[in-house]
Amino acid sequence: MRPTHLFIWIIALSPLLGFSQENKNAVLANLTSQTQQYGDIAHQIWNLAEMGYLEEKSSALLQKTLSDAGFSIEKGVAGIPTAFIAEYGSGSPVIAILGEYDALPGLSQQAVAEKKSANKAAGHACGHHLFGTASAASAIAVKDWMKANKIQGTIRFYGCPAEEGGSGKVYMVREGLFNDVDVALHWHPGSQNAASAGAALANKSAKFRFYGTSAHAAGAPQMGRSALDGVEAMNAMINMMREHIPQEARIHYVITDGGKAPNVVPNFAEVYYYARHNRRDVVIDIFDRMVKAAEGAALGTGTTMDYEMIGGTHELLPNLVLQKLMHDNLSEVGGITYTDEEKAFAEKIALSFGYKKLDIDKATGIQPYKEKARAYGSTDVGDVSFAVPTVGLSAATWVPGTPAHSWQAVAAGGTSIGTKGMMVAAKAITLTAMDLFENPKIVQEAKAELEKRRGEDFEYIPLLGDRPPALDYRK
Repeated sequence: MRPTHLFIWIIALSPLLGFSQENKNAVLANLTSQTQQYGDIAHQIWNLAEMGYLEEKSSALLQKTLSDAGFSIEKGVAGIPTAFIAEYGSGSPVIAILGEYDALPGLSQQAVAEKKSANKAAGHACGHHLFGTASAASAIAVKDWMKANKIQGTIRFYGCPAEEGGSGKVYMVREGLFNDVDVALHWHPGSQNAASAGAALANKSAKFRFYGTSAHAAGAPQMGRSALDGVEAMNAMINMMREHIPQEARIHYVITDGGKAPNVVPNFAEVYYYARHNRRDVVIDIFDRMVKAAEGAALGTGTTMDYEMIGGTHELLPNLVLQKLMHDNLSEVGGITYTDEEKAFAEKIALSFGYKKLDIDKATGIQPYKEKARAYGSTDVGDVSFAVPTVGLSAATWVPGTPAHSWQAVAAGGTSIGTKGMMVAAKAITLTAMDLFENPKIVQEAKAELEKRRGEDFEYIPLLGDRPPALDYRK
């Protein structure tokens, strides 16, 4: 057999022998060619800036994007109008790609390097407009590759709303929507490119509501019982409690309703609390103590109290088998390159949070692989990670050094810097999904690691209990 014929024969058998570098390069080049298209979609979602469970237009846009690409769409899953599943193919393996698209309240910002409101109720300060779009781009790229190479299996995009405190994925896990999934892939916008073993804190959140008796605050104060006093008494006790919880724990609160006028004793007040720790059993204990504090506050102020669970998520369970694979693929994709205009923007952003010099290497390069990471935030991906082997990465969609949930993150996410980082994530996830379709052994090893990490006696119990989705928590 002549060498030319041998080459053609190998290419024909590439689905059996593993896809070639040329095949991978073609898939990546196709994604690169669609950067403008996906950037436009992300920017539309950035402009919409819809909050958790209110993402009607953002969800519809991603559904249409996937439907137009040949995916079947199941809308309103898990009792959530803005949640959906898009699917292509059939049979095993089933590879899931997670996508988010909710914005954060009170973080309106224009795409400029100075603090300047866009006069909206919310802003994409966690980059979920990029998250959802890049994941959709990856799902479509994998689908096109599967179709062209006659690859067996199923690729799914999970449209996941309300990650910011609404625990959307928890309801999806609770409904069994991941029961037949082999591996779940995700990513998150950030200020550097990294695919080390991630971590996230478990959390429980609730709105505590106090009910009192209105009265004229000057004319008849003895007739009143202040609901705001109940909130403030609870806050005082919780703040004293901080000394007596594990130092890794975090408690945050915001008073969402403290009354309407100083001369009226408030008959209603509400405070919204989060409790976090890297172990869910510790979070449960802290939260139970918070409830006791609320009960005591009500007793001491002559008010009554009830509370509504809003969210609750497991800690993130790492999977090193998958994480090493994701790191290798991210390293192959590489970081981004700033134009002169982008660099000038980035330098101004860096100055805004006190950096005298832009650490551009974190955007242009890939961070070294690490098997351990300290957790600071929480994500409902944690619940997915206890259901199926799960792996993720971070891509530099923000200027290096930018904290999440900041106006600087909103600003960069609305520029070409955000789009470039988004496409890095899309490419790395695509290559990882292709590897999983081509190598069943990796999938089995990842499943074995999951079983070992979560333990033989593991039983999934959602931290938010059996409550229905908190569809109005942002209203």
